[in-house]
Amino acid sequence: MEYIANHIELTGCLASAPQFSHDNHGRRFFSFYLEVARLSGTVDRLPVLAPEPLLQSVEASEGASLRIEGQIRSFNSRTPAGRRLIISVLAETLCVCDAPHDNEVTLTGVICKEPVYRRTPLGREICDVMLAVNRPYHRADYLPCILWGRTAQECSALPIGAMLSLTGRLQSRPYIKLVGGEPEQRTAYEISAITAAPVDAAEE
Repeated sequence: MEYIANHIELTGCLASAPQFSHDNHGRRFFSFYLEVARLSGTVDRLPVLAPEPLLQSVEASEGASLRIEGQIRSFNSRTPAGRRLIISVLAETLCVCDAPHDNEVTLTGVICKEPVYRRTPLGREICDVMLAVNRPYHRADYLPCILWGRTAQECSALPIGAMLSLTGRLQSRPYIKLVGGEPEQRTAYEISAITAAPVDAAEE
């Protein structure tokens, strides 16, 4: 049996009131943003999905400090401009918690696209990896990850199909995309890895 992992723990501030998102097999889900500060002071604004009963179990207003545990999920959204990969956090537990901001991710999955190794304008080595993390019912979440430094070098040589385990944080990154010749402000969500290493399936 293939070993997989998809776990995230967040502590941050509720940045927006929960809004109805969708209904899935009779379960109502609501979406909101959680703002999580890094040690550098940069704030990641992260999208969260939570089932209605979970939200009803806490009393939280905008600005409240929340602790969330769950998984990172993805789906392809079809738009007139093409497909977009939508990333969000699916909350499994949620509570009001006055604690320092926290952002911890653990993932194990399979590399599903050839890794892209490059250098930033400042000369930092990075490697872009798309990780497919299986979940029940023969589905998978496709999660963009960024590896740094020597780890980026080592993982850039891994083939498609290799299993990779990593820890890090989920971050938001604003960027500009030209749509119909007009600039459009968008936000990318990706996992910035702190540690990453290949996994032998036999080790499971």
